[in-house]
Amino acid sequence: QLQASGGGLVQEGGSLRPSCAVSGYPLDAYAIAWFRQPPGKEREGVSCISRRGDSQYYADSVKGRFTISRDNAKNTLYLQMNSLKPEDTAVYYCAGDPTVITSTMRLSSAYHCWGQGTLVTVSS
Repeated sequence: QLQASGGGLVQEGGSLRPSCAVSGYPLDAYAIAWFRQPPGKEREGVSCISRRGDSQYYADSVKGRFTISRDNAKNTLYLQMNSLKPEDTAVYYCAGDPTVITSTMRLSSAYHCWGQGTLVTVSS
């Protein structure tokens, strides 16, 4: 089970750090990712990290501003979001799956376990 939290309302240029608490399995057994769905748009990939943590991916739109990290001791995934822009406004979802391998971890279709989403709103 995945439980996302930490969204909220922030002004442009501000920061947020959503988290995703994982229960039922050890976090380091899975590739895990963040996706987002802006209002009226399709879901898109934001960032993902491999099971071992040695491979990470960032969408071009967030590269240099967002940082994904995992705390295996707390079984929690984080997404540090800095220099937020209005176009970052979206519902952010975390996803994990034991079958996901590095070559497919960018694909939302590869994940079968999803959190409920947390809303991030960036005002201009």
